[in-house]
Amino acid sequence: MLVSDAVAAVLAEYGADTVFGVVGSGNFHVTNALIGRGARFIAARHECGAASMADGWARTTGRPGIVSVHQGPGLTNAITGITEAAKSRTPMVVLAADVAAAAVRSNFRIGVAELTAAIGAVPARLHSPEFAVDDTVRAVRTAIEDRRTVVLALPLDVQAAQCEPPDPKRLAAARPDPARVRPARATPGPGPRARLLRQAADPDAPARLAQAIRAASRPVFIAGRGARTAHAGPDLELLAEATGALLATSAAAKGLFRGNPWDLDVSGGFASPLTAELIKGADLVVGWGCALNMWTMRHGALISPGTVVAQVDLEPDALGAHRPVDLGVTGDAAGVARAVAAAWGRDTAPGYRSPELRERIAKQVRWRDVPYADESDRRRIDPRTLTIALDDLLPAERTVAIDSGNFMGYPSMFLSVPDADGFCFTQAYQSIGLGLASAIGAAIARPDRLTVAALGDGGALMGVSELETAVRLGLDMVIVVYDDEAYGAEVHHFGPDGHPLGTVTFPPVNLAKIARGFGCAAVKVRKPADLAGVRDWLAGPRDRRPLLIDAKITSEHGSWWLEEAFRGH
Repeated sequence: MLVSDAVAAVLAEYGADTVFGVVGSGNFHVTNALIGRGARFIAARHECGAASMADGWARTTGRPGIVSVHQGPGLTNAITGITEAAKSRTPMVVLAADVAAAAVRSNFRIGVAELTAAIGAVPARLHSPEFAVDDTVRAVRTAIEDRRTVVLALPLDVQAAQCEPPDPKRLAAARPDPARVRPARATPGPGPRARLLRQAADPDAPARLAQAIRAASRPVFIAGRGARTAHAGPDLELLAEATGALLATSAAAKGLFRGNPWDLDVSGGFASPLTAELIKGADLVVGWGCALNMWTMRHGALISPGTVVAQVDLEPDALGAHRPVDLGVTGDAAGVARAVAAAWGRDTAPGYRSPELRERIAKQVRWRDVPYADESDRRRIDPRTLTIALDDLLPAERTVAIDSGNFMGYPSMFLSVPDADGFCFTQAYQSIGLGLASAIGAAIARPDRLTVAALGDGGALMGVSELETAVRLGLDMVIVVYDDEAYGAEVHHFGPDGHPLGTVTFPPVNLAKIARGFGCAAVKVRKPADLAGVRDWLAGPRDRRPLLIDAKITSEHGSWWLEEAFRGH
């Protein structure tokens, strides 16, 4: 068979039933071969959108995303979305057409391997027709078992050559096993990285962690992306119940402990005042699959002097990478939690928990329960007021996908989610413009839930072409645009120092009219009463068009998390 057909056969055998991309001549045949084997192809309007859709889909399903792009500009257009996926350790295979080795003068020729390695993804290649099947198997296994984003270069001459069909027995023997995820190979990052503690897998480490928890009177567990990936929520809740620990997450794992009365929600810049108070008051903080980086720990401000810090991670290289830790344990978060529970035994300890604290958490831990002065006026609505109203209006079974920008704390913390799968947070690269596409991917992954895409006006206009994709696919989506007519982060970063802001402020844009032009339903919101249009849309038929909420928001101040990040408040 053709190599392009063999690549599709391998991917189909390993479960590739959904593929995102933009088709050009270089990836035409491999994409059609995947479709011929039953895959659903989602045509994006821009390659960056395709990559972000696959990223959002993979985060929501827990399965590797597949992206198909044309050679040269197809890959470079997708690079920002691929970079976000790579930095987030999203399992993903990018089928990147490439020129033949002999086409040294082709205008499409780029250094695919060098570009891939530069953004932290894993370069792979079809080296010859004879090894094309093996090369594809290796790429898929790396994506799944090492939790990496892999860019598989498909040279045109190799794609067009003949090869032996894949051997079903060999494919079965080489099948990647998601349950046997190996520690990923470390990739060097820019700048110095602290390595104050390197500890190989140690069978006694869980017992030492149990001793550290036993010695603490106010333990807090903070679960991160690794805990979410490992489905460690139930094991951590059982251990916390025995040890009296409070539970929190990084932003990437928001919702992991939803419904638990000791859930503090998100640690770090997004933390509510009570959450910050309780984490700062801890005498032991344990990060479970959590980097404990500057965002999750507010530049270290949430760690009080004398607090013992422990960290559990699948990769030894991650221990102590962002801050010194007193105890490091190498292993899967769920497995280590079970091992610590076994070492702990059957006894229980009150730890940080008390009836009084439980009542405080119930009444004060959510941001929407924190009093604020509503700054809405006749022309603009306070983003807190807007988001609380939407939280009440929208169905509880929802997926919330967040773009980047000054606005992002409001939907992240004022919109509730039913579980960790209900929160799609693509912020590892902090690029604006990816939120709409990642929301589309999440919506395709979970059609049983309403998907809410939260965007700033800058990110919305940057990724606006994918509105057509959402309409074409008939997705059940609400797209909320927090419009401050500016790149708000830059306004609030540089404005207080008196710098001119003409480069980051813009005239008004009729986003509702633009959305209707793409075929969306649209509602303009300037005051709470305008949300009646949202209520009407929700009461409509299930096969309704996506709804865009064009919300002009107050912007006198930077969001609380951004003020803290930029100003050290």
